[in-house]
Amino acid sequence: MKAPRVTLDQWRTLQAVVDHNGFAQAADVLHRSQSSVSYTVARMQEQLGVPLLRIDGRKAVLTEAGEVLLRRSRQLVKQASQLEDLAHYMEQGWEAEVRLVVDAAYPNARLVRALSAFIPQSRGCRVRLREEVLSGVEEVLLEGTADLAITGLNIAGYLGTELCSIEFVAVAHPDHALHRLQRELTFQDLESQMQVVIRDSGRTQPRDVGWLGAEQRWTVGSLPTAASFVSSGLGFAWLPRHLIERELREGLLKPLPLAQGGTRNPSFSLYANKEKPLGPATQILVELIKTFDAAPLDAPFAAPLPAN
Repeated sequence: MKAPRVTLDQWRTLQAVVDHNGFAQAADVLHRSQSSVSYTVARMQEQLGVPLLRIDGRKAVLTEAGEVLLRRSRQLVKQASQLEDLAHYMEQGWEAEVRLVVDAAYPNARLVRALSAFIPQSRGCRVRLREEVLSGVEEVLLEGTADLAITGLNIAGYLGTELCSIEFVAVAHPDHALHRLQRELTFQDLESQMQVVIRDSGRTQPRDVGWLGAEQRWTVGSLPTAASFVSSGLGFAWLPRHLIERELREGLLKPLPLAQGGTRNPSFSLYANKEKPLGPATQILVELIKTFDAAPLDAPFAAPLPAN
C-alpha cells in the first residue's frame, strides 16, 4: 500500500477554509499566515491532481470533486482524532478491549441494554463477547482469555457478584404424550420419553445439569435449537422461560405438570479475571451489567449519562 500524498494537516486546513468562509478567516483560526494556508491548499490540489476550490467573485467555493473529497476527509480526520484520544486513554490505563464470556442462558436483552449504555462511555474500547454453555464459561475465564464472565455455576476460588436468577421450565409440545396423560406427572413418567439436553461447551470437565433420567436423550448445541426441537414435538426439555415466551404464548410449548421439579431457578453471577486488575473501562461495564441486570426487562430503557 502506497503512502498517502496528502497529510491530515492539509485536510484540516481545507476544512477550515470551507467552514470559515475563506483563507483569511481560516488563517486566523489556525493561527497561521494567509499565505501559508493558500500554499497548503494549492499544494493539495497539485498532489491530488484535481481542483478542490474555484474562485467565485471574492469567495473560494468547492468544486464538485472538492465536495466529495472534503466530505470523505471529515470522517478521516475524525477517526484520526479518535485514534489519538484512544492512545491517550491507553496511556492512562484505559483498555483497548474488554473480553466478556457469557452463558447462553443469560438473557440477551439485559446484555444489550448494558452494552448500549457502555458505548458512549467506552472511549473507543471494544467489547469482545463470547457465548459458551455451562462449564465452557469457566474454562474461558480460567484460561485467561476473558476479563469478565457471567455463569450460573460456582467457580471455585473466585468471588462472584450475584446477578439475577433464571427460571428454567420443563416443557413439551401440547400434543406430546406426556400432556396427553392429563394428570400430574412424576419423574417415572419422564423415563420412557425423549429428553432434549444442551451440550456443555466445556472440554475438560463437561457437566450435565437438570434431570437426565430419560432412557432416550438427544443432545443439541444451543438453546434455540433445543427450543425448536421441543416446539416441534421432539421430546421435552428444561428451557429458560425468557427464551420461550413467544412459544408459550402461541401454544407451541406447554409447561409439564410435574409434581416436583417442574421449574428450577439457578442464580447467575458475574466473575472477573483475578489475574488481571480491572481497568477503568472494565469497571464501567461491570457497573452497567449490574445495573441492567437488576432492572425489570419490561422497564423503559434509558442509558445512564456518562460519568464526568
